[in-house]
Amino acid sequence: MTILLLYIAIFTAAFFAVKAYEQFKTKQTDFTSLKTVTFGDESAVTSNRAASVISILAIFMIWGAFTGSKLMPVHVPGPFIGDISFTYTAMNSLGELDEARVDVSIYHLQSGKTPAISDIEPGPGFAKNDSAKIAAWRSGLVKVRRNDEGYGEGNYQVISIDGQSISPSSEIFIDNARIYMTQKGTLSLTPDKGWQMEALYLPPPEDVWSRLIKISSEGYKNFTLFEHLGWSLLRVVGGFLAGVVIGVPLGYAMGLSGWFRGWFDPIVEFMRPVPPLALIPLVIIWFGIDEKGKIILLFLASLWIMTISARAGVSGVTISKIHAAYSLGASKWQIMRHVIIPNSLPEIFTGARVAMGVCWGTVVAAELVAAQKGAGMMIINASKFQMTDLVIMGIVLIGVIGYAIDILMRISEKYLVPWKGK
Repeated sequence: MTILLLYIAIFTAAFFAVKAYEQFKTKQTDFTSLKTVTFGDESAVTSNRAASVISILAIFMIWGAFTGSKLMPVHVPGPFIGDISFTYTAMNSLGELDEARVDVSIYHLQSGKTPAISDIEPGPGFAKNDSAKIAAWRSGLVKVRRNDEGYGEGNYQVISIDGQSISPSSEIFIDNARIYMTQKGTLSLTPDKGWQMEALYLPPPEDVWSRLIKISSEGYKNFTLFEHLGWSLLRVVGGFLAGVVIGVPLGYAMGLSGWFRGWFDPIVEFMRPVPPLALIPLVIIWFGIDEKGKIILLFLASLWIMTISARAGVSGVTISKIHAAYSLGASKWQIMRHVIIPNSLPEIFTGARVAMGVCWGTVVAAELVAAQKGAGMMIINASKFQMTDLVIMGIVLIGVIGYAIDILMRISEKYLVPWKGK
């Protein structure tokens, strides 16, 4: 919730700052500024590059601030690292009271340096001073009674911590820590975790970059990084193209023929909401665990999207254009060639972009099945060994490649369908 509120605050501040700067610097001489109506006009809405840059920087700033990154000069409060001391009061079987001190060293687990438990004078009474060590972001049992005299004889128990009464299933708070007493009377100490994320769950950006450099030079599981990415790209492109080759003609047929639409519409509408992941067991049974099964899974992920987009493209053709073509003596093939296909291409390109995104999202699941190489295989294998930096690296690479493909498809659409929106 804190991260979300911070992101919203950055978004709001950047929006008003950029708008104020643009109003100050921009001269009202461009065509768009002279329009009387811009809201709802697609031609007047273009991507704000400043917003894109600030968005990326904001994500990295928040990522670095909440992971203690060395690249960020300012961080949110991190976990407590240092020494915690508290005094406990024990009562033996005779009802006598005594106090002892416990020193706890809190250390950073990722530093690789584990402090030795320091020697401490036990003290004169039956309650003996003690020491312990606990890793940051962790909880640890502090068995203060283990070296006390009389422990195990009768009703020996710890009754207070730093003057605060404590009993089983209750907790108290001291400086930089929370102490909870278990049902058996053992103390569980949890140091203050702060707001930073532990590297096990979210490593800082420089760790992900270091992992990328290492994998790029050394490879992973007997294959180079480019081989892993290349095989994933090959599977995605293969499944996507198969979906285009089958889905687009099927969509055209459903949009032009009532018989085809009636025959295939139940199948398409039934399969459309079924997630590709649910088809994995069936694909394995039917096609095995080799490359064919993976590509067929990606094919099914894109097929229904391309079918629906092509059908929607045909259905969205303005009827007046078709009537005009008929009145000029055009044949059905000429109408198909010069009216229906050009007017349906924008919808098909939009569906293709969606289908490619779905295929990229499915390739990780597709490579769960006995894959020896692939970006998804890297992510799944790394997660088993809690290599979070490698997992995030794989996710980032998949996202970057998917974004690059989407940009290429936008450029292709711009040149192949220049009449879109006109």
